[in-house]
Amino acid sequence: MRLAEWAQAQGIDRAHLIAFTHDIIDTQLALLSGLPDAAVPFAPEDPDADDPFATEAGEQHVGWTLGHIIAHVTASSEECCAHAAALARGVTPCGRDRYETPWQEVDAVAAARQRLQESRRIRLAYLDAWPDRPHLETTYTPYGAPQNCITRVLAGLFHEEGHLDQMREAIRQATASALGGNGLAGRAAVSTSAAKPSASRTI
Repeated sequence: MRLAEWAQAQGIDRAHLIAFTHDIIDTQLALLSGLPDAAVPFAPEDPDADDPFATEAGEQHVGWTLGHIIAHVTASSEECCAHAAALARGVTPCGRDRYETPWQEVDAVAAARQRLQESRRIRLAYLDAWPDRPHLETTYTPYGAPQNCITRVLAGLFHEEGHLDQMREAIRQATASALGGNGLAGRAAVSTSAAKPSASRTI
């Protein structure tokens, strides 16, 4: 079933999207509970890592840190909400509307929490910009099937949910490394002094 068909069958509206947004942010905040700061920049082993949009040499096949994943998913969902705010008003987006916080800056639990809470505020602001009667007939086709304001937000949320297991695995490896006496600091991803906004994958 296509996302649009599912949304229509479930009667998804703006109130649902607001609730889903709170849920996904709260889920990620819960994952951070009790973690040491060193777990956030910990670089996990990931044999399937392949980021063709990596901005630094040697990063394409490096496992994403927890901070990297959070920077990525929040940027994608914010872009979807920005597009949806336009679509809801009957305006077709002209193209990309994305900024991704440099993942190297999300290097501690406090920084990860700040990014998540900031993203919550940004997304809710976009959702609050919808008119009382959103233009559900206005669509945007970033790929595949056309998306209206409802399905555009859902696409971001589904993408974000799809990265939760990746977050959990990064946390599992970081915890195992600490318990095994290897030390988390030695496995922290290299942070460049001139960090650039990532152009990594979006949905």
